[in-house]
Amino acid sequence: MRAIIETVFDIFYLATVLTVGIRMIRSSKSGSQFKLFGLMAVVLGAGDSFHLVPRALALCTTGLENYAVPLGLGKWITSITMTVFYVLLYYVWRKRYHVEGRKGLTIAVYVLSATRVLLCMMPQNQWLTNKTPLAWGILRNIPFALLGLLVIVLFYHSAKEHSDRAFRWMWLTIVLSFGFYIPVVLWAEVNPLIGMLMIPKTCAYVWTVLIGYNAMKAEGGAEA
Repeated sequence: MRAIIETVFDIFYLATVLTVGIRMIRSSKSGSQFKLFGLMAVVLGAGDSFHLVPRALALCTTGLENYAVPLGLGKWITSITMTVFYVLLYYVWRKRYHVEGRKGLTIAVYVLSATRVLLCMMPQNQWLTNKTPLAWGILRNIPFALLGLLVIVLFYHSAKEHSDRAFRWMWLTIVLSFGFYIPVVLWAEVNPLIGMLMIPKTCAYVWTVLIGYNAMKAEGGAEA
């Protein structure tokens, strides 16, 4: 039953974010915030597919323990693409609210992103095994969480300052995604059922993508 539920959900999720992302790219003016948002959605879906597809195959066949290498490789790729996702979301914020300058802020985003990627590339993560060290799971997610917190604060204050109803809950979708993700990092190895929190975490990302898509439809998709 778990295999069926997760597989159906993952198919729905990947189809939704990729379809929405492609539609946003095709429907938006070049250089617009929505073109960038569409690219962000495609990066999200394409990156997650490297992990979710082998996971679905594992659940529907011989089990997760027999798919250590493809699952680990998928997690590795997803960890990188999720970092890119937040960098793109930062630039969506800049375009939407016409932010100029703020070089220090941009440097912070790139430093946190580069640190996250560098930590993910370290062999100590043991990505291709069934047991990845908890300490490295925590370590590589520290700059990621700080990057997410930065984006949360930016969208919260800017949406409030500009009375931006379309993006008023963007910050909350990111809070929820991290709120469901952190327990998985900390305790999923001890209690595999905690891994089910990835479902509501994924729903939060779908909400993020739909916020951008609905804003594009409402605003015409042609904003620079």
